[in-house]
Amino acid sequence: MRTIEWHNNQVRLIDQLRLPQEFVVLEYADYRGVAEAIKSMKIRGAPAIGAAAAFGIALAAVANSNKPRTELLAAITRASDELGQTRPTAVNLFWAIRRMNEVANKPDWKTGHDLVDALVDEAKRIADEDVEINKLMGAHGATLIQDGDNILTHCNAGALATVDYGTALGVVRSAHDQGKRIHVWVDETRPFLQGARLTAWELLQEKIACTLITDNMAGHFMSRGKVDIVLVGADRVAANGDVANKIGTYSLAVLARENGVPFYAVAPTSTVDLHISTGEEIPIEQRSPSEVTHIRGLAIAAEGVSAAHPAFDVTPHRYVTGIVTEAGIVYPPYRQGLQKAKSASSAPVPPTRHKENDSNDQED
Repeated sequence: MRTIEWHNNQVRLIDQLRLPQEFVVLEYADYRGVAEAIKSMKIRGAPAIGAAAAFGIALAAVANSNKPRTELLAAITRASDELGQTRPTAVNLFWAIRRMNEVANKPDWKTGHDLVDALVDEAKRIADEDVEINKLMGAHGATLIQDGDNILTHCNAGALATVDYGTALGVVRSAHDQGKRIHVWVDETRPFLQGARLTAWELLQEKIACTLITDNMAGHFMSRGKVDIVLVGADRVAANGDVANKIGTYSLAVLARENGVPFYAVAPTSTVDLHISTGEEIPIEQRSPSEVTHIRGLAIAAEGVSAAHPAFDVTPHRYVTGIVTEAGIVYPPYRQGLQKAKSASSAPVPPTRHKENDSNDQED
């Protein structure tokens, strides 16, 4: 099944907290359950979060379909606000919410049921489009992969991070499907272990050769010529090409530059936020310190120690070789290239819901 899907007026999604030991499908009839699933990371990955938010709004609409239009719209607004507060960094969340609200606020719906049907259809459309976009990115990105390449990944940017197929791992899948002999170094991705738990599991399902490594091994393998290319996903890309992705991505980019290894981000244009000039303006989600001091409830640190957990970091565009989108591979200068990619795509420009810092930095 897909990572998330609509079934009998319910949302079904894979519980990613239970993988790889258990494959469990959760079902929700209330948007609040979907919001909790996003916040707790039962579902995660920028494109998947966007689809989840869209389906959550559809659930709210279905639950209030028999109410007067004003009450129905008020319920949709409440759901949109609650879903928008779940995770601040992934811009796809806000992009999908805005897209659903644009449909809801069209003046030409004859009945509330027409409006509800339109929202369900739009949520399904967002999910279907994500799969096609990922396949396009996979095809573009596969041109970067040579037969025999060793690819380094971070976090999980596969089918589980999207509705299906994947972003960075979509490129890997596409290259594999072309018959290229490839091998993937899988960063474990502390502290939430998305690489060890999810990426390794996906690659084993696809029978793609892979080796799990701890995050602090990446430089070792790069320095010995064992890495040919680094592919990562993205949760938000600024107008100048700065890339926010899972914490630890910035370190990989610096190591890649030091060792002459090309570093590519793979992200749909819905992840590109042209409303922010640089990565300094990207909000960084601060998650619970317990996710650092504990793994699945087991303490791994001294009791009482303080811990920090920024869930993302920002890689400056100067370390990014290129950004793979559904409209093609964007190279520097990124401002012009990303604008062209957005224009070539049907995805609307996402709004900026959070703004932290102003920056006077200019693109190199």
